[in-house]
Amino acid sequence: MPNPAAPDGADLLFTGEVFCDLVFSGVDAPAVGTEVYANGFAITPGGVANRAVAAARVGARTKLLAVLGDDPLGRHIHDVLEAEPDLDTTLLRRIPGFQSPVSVALTGPHDRSFITYEEPQVPLTVPEALGPIGATHVGVGHALPDWVARLRARGTTIVGGVGWDHTGDWSDAVLDRLAEIDVFVPNDLEAMRYTRTDSALAAAKALAERVPLAVVTRGADGVIAVDAAAGTVTEAPSIPVDVRDPTGAGDVFVATFMAGGFHDWDLATRLRFAAACAAISVTGFGGAATAPTPATLRAFIARHNVAGDWTFLDDLMPTSSTTTR
Repeated sequence: MPNPAAPDGADLLFTGEVFCDLVFSGVDAPAVGTEVYANGFAITPGGVANRAVAAARVGARTKLLAVLGDDPLGRHIHDVLEAEPDLDTTLLRRIPGFQSPVSVALTGPHDRSFITYEEPQVPLTVPEALGPIGATHVGVGHALPDWVARLRARGTTIVGGVGWDHTGDWSDAVLDRLAEIDVFVPNDLEAMRYTRTDSALAAAKALAERVPLAVVTRGADGVIAVDAAAGTVTEAPSIPVDVRDPTGAGDVFVATFMAGGFHDWDLATRLRFAAACAAISVTGFGGAATAPTPATLRAFIARHNVAGDWTFLDDLMPTSSTTTR
């Protein structure tokens, strides 16, 4: 592995918190004083690891910048990520005395409940010596770190996302920050609330007045994107599947959409590709654990007889993880 003091570049850089996700499926949160039984269980990397693993598995040269603790769950997740063949974990550190973030997910086909424990986040610094980065993902719910502008000035595409605003404010400050990024990928509910519109299309058009490319995911209704420069609207359908766990599907979508940018694909193709990857991810437990490789993606398309021309998948080089998953 390269020297952490002088890391090289990558197609994609993902930074943020890595969680240990304990996923219990097919169960609702129990009432006080009662016990419920799940029909499935998994321990899997979560948080930013969902994006990093998903991108690496479809062939993008991917770096993960994050920290974990030296607690048992943190050590386990660290080992799982280091074993991911095509993911560069040079910038993934373990800190003695730090408790790794943990989330318990109670999940079913449509609803999820979480119990989370996390200590104050350890500040993350992107090394000055980092080589060229094609694209990175940042949250725009708060002020962006200084390194975002630095990377953007060097030619890195900045892709932004946002979480659900539990305060209900849906602040205009978030929309103002879109001037600092190149692509914005919210879900339809987030997009409509921030833009005060009543449809995903109207929201995407409103967002495209502030950011070059707005991509709004719509769950089972697919995805819609507005290219501000071209003035075009592009849609892609979802692929119907039996949902076991929707946790991390949005992460898998955005990571594989970003990875698709390193091929000679048009916007519609990138959207179809990412939607298919997200569909596969919800058929198992956890976004990172079920993110597809090229082999599993091709098998899924064939098994479900998905309409359309999928020969563009030939552009995906087999990865070393393809033969093991």
